[in-house]
Amino acid sequence: MPETTNEPTRARDDFPRLADPFRRELLAHCYRMMGSAHDAEDLVQETYLRAWRAYDGFEGRSSLRTWLHRIATSACLSALEGRSRRLLPAGLGLPGSDPSDVLVSRPEVPWLEPLPDALSGVGEGDDPAAIVATRESVRLAFVAALQHLPPRQRAVLILRDVMRWRAAEVASMLGVTTTAVNSLLQRARAQLARVSPSEESVAEPTEARERELLDRYVAAFERKDVGAIVALFTDDVVWEMPPYTAWYQGPERIARHLESVCPARPGRTLLVPASANGQAAFGLYLRDGAGDYTGFALQVLTVTPAGVSHVANFMGPRLFETFGLPRTRPFHGRAA
Repeated sequence: MPETTNEPTRARDDFPRLADPFRRELLAHCYRMMGSAHDAEDLVQETYLRAWRAYDGFEGRSSLRTWLHRIATSACLSALEGRSRRLLPAGLGLPGSDPSDVLVSRPEVPWLEPLPDALSGVGEGDDPAAIVATRESVRLAFVAALQHLPPRQRAVLILRDVMRWRAAEVASMLGVTTTAVNSLLQRARAQLARVSPSEESVAEPTEARERELLDRYVAAFERKDVGAIVALFTDDVVWEMPPYTAWYQGPERIARHLESVCPARPGRTLLVPASANGQAAFGLYLRDGAGDYTGFALQVLTVTPAGVSHVANFMGPRLFETFGLPRTRPFHGRAA
């Protein structure tokens, strides 16, 4: 009797070993598309499940990496059908708020979320140019700008300008012509230029300068020295606090908000370092009464040579677990 084999099973057994090295870049890709770390993780899981089921039919006409990105992009486009865009308050088209206005919370709005560097692999690898490119492609301002694009334009711009795919490859993936891809890319670039920051505004300071600014920021915030905090800001700094729709621009308005609304108190505030979107981040904890510190917000800072130009405060401790931060921290008799 001839020996029987089970080639599809054998092929699927090889799949995890071959596909796992692409997991982080797939998550970063899905995050750029979706604007949510949680949605991105779900779609990466869906991508791997779809790919595993179809792997015995994978003929190798493209690389495994390209094939996985094709599946992930398709999953993202399907997930985006009928969904609202994920934005930050400043992206809603409303003017900057006055600190005397009553804060309005909109928890039902699907706000843009930050991405932990530990999930995307930002800063890892041996190629400095690749590290910088990856960090820039997940920066909060860039991902926020991407959300203004229709899903197909978003996919084309990411695949062409971030992934550096050829137009013919993208056309094959999306089932359109190369001419259509070029048209979508042109429109996406034009829209992105209108809503994204200039290169000068995202220029990076030296490592020593950034460390100095962040050390001063932590010290000033933990002692609630509003003057020292806003002295570290640029003239056009933006302060946002999703799920609150209010946003403030300029040191003077932010100072008024911190003085009149922010519940942080000297000696009762703790900032714990984190890292999000290739940027500095902090878990902000407040201590009320005689108890321990409780998670209050996750701050993501944009630091430029001129100072801090943007602070996104993701209010509440909901994201702390994603960033490996506990929701409460014990009080040991003094601030950090």
